[in-house]
Amino acid sequence: MTISKELYSAAQIALRDCMGLQPHEKVAVITDAPCRLIGQAMFEVTKDFGNPVFLVEITPRRTHGEEPPPEIAEMMQTMDLVLIPTSKSMTHTNAKRSAQAKGVRIATLPGVTEDMMVRCMNADYFKIAELTNKLTEMMDRTSVIRVKAPSGTDITMPVKGRKTIPSHGLFREKGKGGNLPTGEAFLAPLEGESQGVVVVDGSMSGIGMVEEPIRIVVKDGYAEEIAGGAEAKKLIELLDIHGRESRNVAEFGIGTNDRAKITGIILEDEKVLGTIHIAFGDNVTMGGKVNVQSHIDGLVHKPTVWFDDEMIMQEGKLLV
Repeated sequence: MTISKELYSAAQIALRDCMGLQPHEKVAVITDAPCRLIGQAMFEVTKDFGNPVFLVEITPRRTHGEEPPPEIAEMMQTMDLVLIPTSKSMTHTNAKRSAQAKGVRIATLPGVTEDMMVRCMNADYFKIAELTNKLTEMMDRTSVIRVKAPSGTDITMPVKGRKTIPSHGLFREKGKGGNLPTGEAFLAPLEGESQGVVVVDGSMSGIGMVEEPIRIVVKDGYAEEIAGGAEAKKLIELLDIHGRESRNVAEFGIGTNDRAKITGIILEDEKVLGTIHIAFGDNVTMGGKVNVQSHIDGLVHKPTVWFDDEMIMQEGKLLV
C-alpha cells in the first residue's frame, strides 16, 4: 500500500494542526476496507511523530450512525485521540459520545478519499473557523430557520433554544470532536415541529449523487412521504432498517469550506460553501432527544435561507 507524499502531508495537518497531537498521547485509528489507505496514512504519521498508536480494521457498518462492535467502543474510551476513517459514519454513535464524555478527542472521516484529504485538509482552517463561528452566533439567536430552493424545497424548522455546533476543524481540547475535513455550522431543529418540503437535489449519505431529486414531505418533524426515482426507493430502504425515529428531522447545517466541492460523498458535500443540508435520524450528538442508529444527510442546491426575518443566503450566495 503506497502512501503518496500529498496524502502523508494531509494526514500530518489533520493530526498536528487540527487535532493538536501532543507527545506521548495514545492514538487509535479505526478504519474499514474502503478507507484502508487513509487509515494506514494516519497510522504511519502518528507512528512517525513517536506516539503509541493502534490500527484497527472493522467490518463496514450497514448504515451511517450504526454502532461499532462493543470491543471497539470500549477501546475508544482508553485513548487520548481517536481517528475514524470509515465508509459509514460513526459521528452520531453512542460509542463516540461516550468516549468524548471521558475526554477523548475524536475525528470522524466517513467516506473520505485521498483526493478529498489532499484538497480539503489544505484549506485555511483559521479562516473557516472565523466564518463558522460567525454563523454559529447568528444561529444561536434564531427562533425559526426557513429554507427555499428552486427545486421545490420550502421548509420551516423551529430551533429556539437549540445550541449551534461550530465544526471548524480545530479539535484540540479534551472531549472535542467532529468531522475532518470539515467546515460547517449545524444544529438540531426542535423535535416534532418542522413543516414543509425538502427536495434533495445534490447528494445524500449512503446513496451518493442524486440523479432524480428526492422529494420529502415533512409533517410535525418527520419525513412522512418520500418520492422520486431509484434514489428515493433506496432512501426508504435505509430509513426502514432502524424504524420511525430514522425519519426525524435531525439537523440543519450550512457549509463553510471554500475548498470543498460536490463529489457525491456527503462528508465533503455538506461542507461546500453556499450549500445547506438537512439530515434525518439521530440528533443526540447535537443536543437533541432522538437516539437511533441512523443519520442520513441530504444536500440542497442554491438555497435561500432566512434566520427569522433576516435573509442570510440567496440562491447559494452567502450574505454574511
